Amino acid sequence: MSAFLHERVLTVHHWTDRLFSFTTTRDPALRFSNGHFTMIGLMVDGKPLLRAYSVASANYEEHLEFLSIKVPDGPLTSRLQHLQPGDTVVVGRKPTGTLVTDYLNPGKRLFLLSTGTGLAPFMSIVRDPEVYERFEQVVLVHGVREVAELAYRQYLTEELPRHEFLGEMVSAQLRYVPTVTREPFPTMGRIPDLIRSGELARLVGGTDLDAATDRAMICGSSAMLRELKGLLEERGFAEGSTSRPGDFVIERAFVDQ
Repeated sequence: MSAFLHERVLTVHHWTDRLFSFTTTRDPALRFSNGHFTMIGLMVDGKPLLRAYSVASANYEEHLEFLSIKVPDGPLTSRLQHLQPGDTVVVGRKPTGTLVTDYLNPGKRLFLLSTGTGLAPFMSIVRDPEVYERFEQVVLVHGVREVAELAYRQYLTEELPRHEFLGEMVSAQLRYVPTVTREPFPTMGRIPDLIRSGELARLVGGTDLDAATDRAMICGSSAMLRELKGLLEERGFAEGSTSRPGDFVIERAFVDQ
């Protein structure tokens, strides 16, 4: 059996000149947990050219969805950004990763801290009904440079709260906090700064991050991962892994694509 599936592109959405998302068909045999990533790519000169991508769709949906940056000279994204419906992409059969709630200790609040395309795994997680059963409140923070880069903003604020099955839980328990660094916006600033200043706690109407009750997942740039890891550990949070649950988890699989 091949290590890869060949899926057909269904839709493509260009958020900005640097950011796009696309959906594909999904082989019924592909299984993953919400928050997992897999290898995806294209066949180039008869060989698969692959990178790790988080699955943005929920594990019960019949399609797959991915969020990607566009890198003009990127070996893969320079090609991937030109996808059209009907094209074929290669998808790995073995999704994996650490951004899974099973790797967190029980808690009351779950903070999903993301920058840029690091939002992708959390789009899967906020559509997981089990997350709302495990946590009293889910806080999704998405940091970007420009307002246009707030992918899925309308979906998170307007469509998801009206979802046929999830809407009631989302409306009661999900807090979406978009923040921008380079343009005027109601919430401005880097995520670590919002935590240090107490602004994030104020925005979600609760107390500051507390290792006794709060859990966190982090996905974004390597610099952001390091800074938030240090900030949480200063506050007594212990990092979890696939072998031992903790108070926060980080996805380290991604490199510039």
